[in-house]
Amino acid sequence: MIEFPEFRPLKISQSTRAATDTQLASLDHVVIVVPKDPPASAFMSLPQGKQLHKLLERVRTQGGNRAMSRLTNVRATGVTIAMLDTGSAFGALTWAREVLVDALRDRPRKLGVLTAGLDEPARARTVGHIVAAAEAAAFKLPSFKTEDYPRQAELESVALLDVKPRIELERILAEATGNNLARWLTAMPPNRLTAGTYRHMAETLAKRYSLGCKFIGEHELEKLGAGAFLAVAQGNAKRDAGMLRLCYRPRGSQKPDLTLIGKGVLFDTGGTNLKPFKGMLDMHTDMQGSAVALGTLIALVEMKVPYAVDAWLALTENRMSATGYKSQDVVTAANGTSIQVIHTDAEGRMVLADALALAARDEPRLIIDYATLTGTCVSALTQRYSGVFTNRQGANQLLLDAGAASGERVWPFPMDEDFDQLLRSDVADVRQCTVDSHGDHVLAARFLSRFVPKSIPWVHVDLSAGEHKGGLAHIPTDITGFGVRFTLELLGSQEPAELAARMAPDGATPGKASP
Repeated sequence: MIEFPEFRPLKISQSTRAATDTQLASLDHVVIVVPKDPPASAFMSLPQGKQLHKLLERVRTQGGNRAMSRLTNVRATGVTIAMLDTGSAFGALTWAREVLVDALRDRPRKLGVLTAGLDEPARARTVGHIVAAAEAAAFKLPSFKTEDYPRQAELESVALLDVKPRIELERILAEATGNNLARWLTAMPPNRLTAGTYRHMAETLAKRYSLGCKFIGEHELEKLGAGAFLAVAQGNAKRDAGMLRLCYRPRGSQKPDLTLIGKGVLFDTGGTNLKPFKGMLDMHTDMQGSAVALGTLIALVEMKVPYAVDAWLALTENRMSATGYKSQDVVTAANGTSIQVIHTDAEGRMVLADALALAARDEPRLIIDYATLTGTCVSALTQRYSGVFTNRQGANQLLLDAGAASGERVWPFPMDEDFDQLLRSDVADVRQCTVDSHGDHVLAARFLSRFVPKSIPWVHVDLSAGEHKGGLAHIPTDITGFGVRFTLELLGSQEPAELAARMAPDGATPGKASP
């Protein structure tokens, strides 16, 4: 079985006294952040302040926003002077990643971070962004190379050298753990991350974090009426598909306050409606929604949130097979809705339909699902934003604000009921999708809304930014793990019931299911 790596690879320390020459000499490299126009006095209290001021003047002369040099101490410690980007959270996180790229060219094991001329709020934000970028940069995605390359120095620790303010690291480090877990799982090869190995790893995590964990296999899903999920799974070579349910219960409550649901299609051939080669090449990442749901759960557990959280992971492959489901099949989902199958490559909404219906039976206060669901969302937004959809129109501004504040940007799409006309079926309650696929991201969300009681606030995240060439914001890899940071920002310090109340329409009672 595959062993987990260390999902939070760095040792982070915070100084209790002003930085000294001796302290800087103990480090391999120091990042010093300054505003765009710092006063000369900003460097007076720093070790080797005159040398640093000269380096800043060189940055200004060259017209850039950062420069590297070495301090004239015993160790000749490397130093990067970086002018702060004060724009959006996304821009600031991107800046932090670029600063780290420069600093890591020096191949430091021990990195220091120091600021000069910033007020305390700006200092806290900036140092937090650099820590997030450092945790993402230091984490290694799965590798199965057998060549014995000479090992190069890797970043091991980050020392925060400013005495004030003390940086609240709990959420930053929890986000890093969740994001790194999500990226690692998504990058796993499909013959290594099977339904069986995924189940084993989830059970291992459950033991580590004292979570409840139950696997609902095909036989039990058949009893539960989950015909939509089972239609996709019936083409698999092995009968190991199913749903994993992980439960966090800090107060001993039986019902979840928050339910996270993830599409876990471990490899997607398109089924009977087979994908072309390039469209299938990276379909081992089609389980990213489940990885984000699991990563978000672990981040919330690390933060010790006081409310109950469930994560439902719908795990299956979508294989080309003589036993696979077909266009024009009619299947029945767990909530009794009959579905006319149109295209077997629209399998994600099928597995999510039953996951949503089953999870809703516990009447959570709020449901959020994640899925690499539609190509039309990528066409609409590119891979820089993800799409969000909700059954609470008033929630759209909350979602926009959370995306802007987290640096994981989202854009809300319409959810008007008249879109349902395009999904009308002559032989079933609903068509799975349309033939022409126009606006398929919207129609997929409207399809999924049928499986969530109207009384439960629900958010669907179509992860069009789950992959982006060269990374995104502070994440340096093509696989971004998008969604963990966004969700933690959306929840903030409030309980899901409070967030649900802010989303709920007038007169509604959040979390009380329809009869």
